[in-house]
Amino acid sequence: MQSSEIQIGTLTMGGNSPVRVQTMANTDTNDIAASVAQAIRAIEAGAELVRFTTQGMREAESLAQIHKQIRAAGYITPLVADVHFTPDVADFIAQYVEKVRINPGNYVKSIKKKGDISDYTDEEFFAERELLRQRFVRFLNICKKHNTAIRIGVNHGSLSERMVNRYGDTPLGMVESALEMLEFCREEHFEKVVVSLKSSNTVLMIKAVRMLAARMEEKDFHFPLHLGVTEAGDGEDGRIKSAIGIGSLLVDGIGSTIRVSLSEPPENEIPVAYAILQAARLRITKTEYISCPSCGRTLFDLQTVIAKIKEKTSHLVGLKIGIMGCIVNGPGEMADADYGYVGAGRGCVSLYKKQICVCKNIPESDAVDALIKLIKENGDWKEKQ
Repeated sequence: MQSSEIQIGTLTMGGNSPVRVQTMANTDTNDIAASVAQAIRAIEAGAELVRFTTQGMREAESLAQIHKQIRAAGYITPLVADVHFTPDVADFIAQYVEKVRINPGNYVKSIKKKGDISDYTDEEFFAERELLRQRFVRFLNICKKHNTAIRIGVNHGSLSERMVNRYGDTPLGMVESALEMLEFCREEHFEKVVVSLKSSNTVLMIKAVRMLAARMEEKDFHFPLHLGVTEAGDGEDGRIKSAIGIGSLLVDGIGSTIRVSLSEPPENEIPVAYAILQAARLRITKTEYISCPSCGRTLFDLQTVIAKIKEKTSHLVGLKIGIMGCIVNGPGEMADADYGYVGAGRGCVSLYKKQICVCKNIPESDAVDALIKLIKENGDWKEKQ
């Protein structure tokens, strides 16, 4: 899915731009010093956008100060305000940051009285839609004036009562909620829009985003899509859920920016995001290693050799190195590698350039150095910075 390109401060997103990596601070936004320090750590780790929760006017004023201090420190990374329930806060902070996220599920109050569980009539459904449109257009006009981008961020857990009543708590309800807001943007000729559909249910999230991408194509909407599995958790669980949810869509050609949501410091999210992008062959930011799991045919201590090769070559960004235990699977399974290190016999290693064996039966004690020499001879070596 080819999206249009938009500008968020100094950052381009969508179009032919790389898939952008972002994160969200977990500090108290009113703790300005801690928030600035954490944002800088995330930026230095590779974050290309940093988002802050902005639940009230006090937090919005603090974020304006955070923005000022980060710029004074020499960082130009766009900052994003995350606003729920309080459109007045979104109006205010849109004057100070490069992007504002709003949630259509809680942007305006329901016209229904509290406790009213009757179905929405068509008249009620469209009356509330009109209230949403009017309030949202006021916000868009402020964003136009200040050149501020927005994200329409639909969450499975916070669909409006109107949408749940009409479509159920379903991927379809999420899609309809997003499309409604995108239609308002198109009517107002506002193009600096990113859209997301998120859920902690990975399968539901993938289904919803694929459905949205298809519907957007039908409507000739080409807004960039933000991908993420919300509340993914921490550790291995959070990383696996994020890799499946985000990666499945990236390989479909869907997505202009990603956020890996971990219950950890935000700077921990960044390497996971770049690893997902590298696995999807969308952004190459490190050396890639192709290695077998080892078996009874393996002719050397695989883990020790991998560690030695990584120590010497991990700075060769973009290079693919195969490290294979034996000749049976080695050359074929590492066909995508630029260089290969393959067990050839007890205590002997053969080296490959692409799929061609260029050095046979090198003593294992000399093989890692011989690999480095081969890389240098072919012009693919660079010194560590």
